[in-house]
Amino acid sequence: MQAASYLSLCLILIVVFFLFPCSWFPLTAQQYLGCSLTVPCSRPWNRKTQIPEPTAHSAETVHHPLDPLTIQEINKVRAILSSYGPFSSSFPAIHSLSLDEPDKSVVLGWNKGEPLPPRKAFVIAFSNGQTQLLLVDLDSSKVTSNSAYQGSGYPTLSMEDILSALQVPLSDPKFNKSVAARGVKLSDLACMSPSSGWFGPDEEGRRIIKIQCGSSQGTSNFYMRPIEGLTVTVDIDKKKVVRISDTGREIPIPKSANTDYRYAAQDRPPEMEPINPISMEQRKGRSFRVEDGHIVKWANWEFHLKADQRAGLVISQAKVRDSDTGELRSVMYKGFASEMFVPYMDPDEAWYFKSYMDAGEFGLGVTALALVPLNDCPRNAYYMDGIFVASDGKPYIQTQMICVFERYAGDIGWRHSETFLPGLKIREARPKVTLVARIAASVGNYDYIFDWEFQTDGLIRVKVGMTGMLMVKGTPLENMQQAPSNQDDMSGILVSENVIGVVHDHFITFHLDMDIDNTDNSFVNVNLVKEETLPGQSPRKSYLKAKRNVAKTENDAKIKLKLYDPSEFHVINPSKASRLGNPAGYKIVPDGTAASLLDSQDPPQLRSAFTNNQIWVTPYNRTEQWAGGLFVYQSKGEDTLAVWSDRNRPIENRDIVLWYTLGFHHIPCQEDFPIMPTVSSSFDLKPVNFFESNPVLRAAPYFEKDLPVCRPTASS
Repeated sequence: MQAASYLSLCLILIVVFFLFPCSWFPLTAQQYLGCSLTVPCSRPWNRKTQIPEPTAHSAETVHHPLDPLTIQEINKVRAILSSYGPFSSSFPAIHSLSLDEPDKSVVLGWNKGEPLPPRKAFVIAFSNGQTQLLLVDLDSSKVTSNSAYQGSGYPTLSMEDILSALQVPLSDPKFNKSVAARGVKLSDLACMSPSSGWFGPDEEGRRIIKIQCGSSQGTSNFYMRPIEGLTVTVDIDKKKVVRISDTGREIPIPKSANTDYRYAAQDRPPEMEPINPISMEQRKGRSFRVEDGHIVKWANWEFHLKADQRAGLVISQAKVRDSDTGELRSVMYKGFASEMFVPYMDPDEAWYFKSYMDAGEFGLGVTALALVPLNDCPRNAYYMDGIFVASDGKPYIQTQMICVFERYAGDIGWRHSETFLPGLKIREARPKVTLVARIAASVGNYDYIFDWEFQTDGLIRVKVGMTGMLMVKGTPLENMQQAPSNQDDMSGILVSENVIGVVHDHFITFHLDMDIDNTDNSFVNVNLVKEETLPGQSPRKSYLKAKRNVAKTENDAKIKLKLYDPSEFHVINPSKASRLGNPAGYKIVPDGTAASLLDSQDPPQLRSAFTNNQIWVTPYNRTEQWAGGLFVYQSKGEDTLAVWSDRNRPIENRDIVLWYTLGFHHIPCQEDFPIMPTVSSSFDLKPVNFFESNPVLRAAPYFEKDLPVCRPTASS
């Protein structure tokens, strides 16, 4: 988590919430026929969607085996733990308290209306320097398992850990003296908690955290005003300063001018033609519905959706209805962002350790604050809360952290106009409308937007957008003319006066438990190979052939993407064939991505060895969900996807899990200052011989009579 001032983030969010509903651009004086700015098309069907109404969670009931723990269940678990013998005198810090999901076979065998499987909670607690893993049976009200974790690494940091650690340097005279020497008042100090990583035995045996600070004087964007070179290492549990590194006193603190990104701080609009407000209106209301709190049904799709404190958003039991038979067919049992890796490329004392693993160290759900209506999500969105657990074991509600909405952006589902048949006028086109489930995790300075987009043609698009603030380095340079002759020695780009945007990477690894028409699937590498023609065979000299290679073991499915050795990567059900005999399948289609270039023995790369390949395939194992291991904080990399996959287990015609890593190399530029425009990349899960033909062939086109009409009159 590249910053952890929770109160500051909440304050910023509140300001944004109230300001963003106002358009950036002033509106001209217009009157709208059949429309208003508050009641679209004068229809009553969606007036309440602008400001979501709070959901009552106190009386929630469980409807599905994968439904998250309710407030009542969390309180019951806390009561059970409070009376549990080992905790009777001192309640431990709770770092995770979540549903212990039933076995996959039990979930798949369950049908709506049947009794639910036993409800259990999985608890990660920390007390007296020891991590404990507990199972709590809610039916019997007993702790059924309690084991002490003996490996490397610690649980995800709690917000209480971070906030208490941020206070520790303030009582250290050396730290205060250094801050004062930089000309910063303690009242203007805003601090963050960069990931500490793991860099040898000196850091073992205790939980440590790095603290770095900036100045918030004159701006809310203290990230752009770093106190360069001042790093405090804090013992989290003893709440003591372990070490202070102060190497940058000669580096000025960047000025606050033009750093504030808030709407209220802008003194004029950008120099461009104004954009009128726009929204998608649905005359008959939403086409999707959310049943029993978590089951989303839309068009030909059905899936279970829930918030997760670590993963942020989890899609389960995604099924698509066959457009010919009407059968609801399985595509994916479970999909979520398993881990992230964000290494910065600067070996300096104040930077070498910055190699974040945000999901396992800080949590994507706990940092996903309330979405901003009309700006994060459109007018027609449905909002979903998360119910999480604080370190004292008490539940709290992360409001409106997920939104679900239909999207139409003028895209085309399919089309054709006939050119070569004289006298026959054919112009056929179909609009592409999709369904999106979204969260936005504000992990300190960076904001990550996760979209799961479902299309009626059976495709699932997973997109990650990045925005927020750069993590920057202070420098004496105000202009590149002052830079050293060898500018390659700089760790980044000068993005403003006294501010360097340090080069870094972003990697997001997804856990994709594909179940194509059942659990037993195979992974196929369909390799495009150049073939040479024989002499006299053809005027052509070469052509491409697709050669299928079915992976037998995990080693066969470790894929590094290569532009000049292209392949398609299919997950198929060898027991389910189309009428033509092709196996039903889905393929993963990468968009733009990147690979880690770090040395394989570099400590950050050892911990994030799951980025060594872009694609992995493992046999299903319910304990193998987090690519960086269950305990990531200060881990050595002993329990990662790479370690599991080195067992080289059989994967042909088995229940398998597909892992894909989406990557970005980020060389900052001036346009990233003071806040970055969103940059995105994605990958697709696309049906391949899954349907008998185009599943949206018979989809209806739009007609003018079906749509609401809103038109402006002349200015008054």
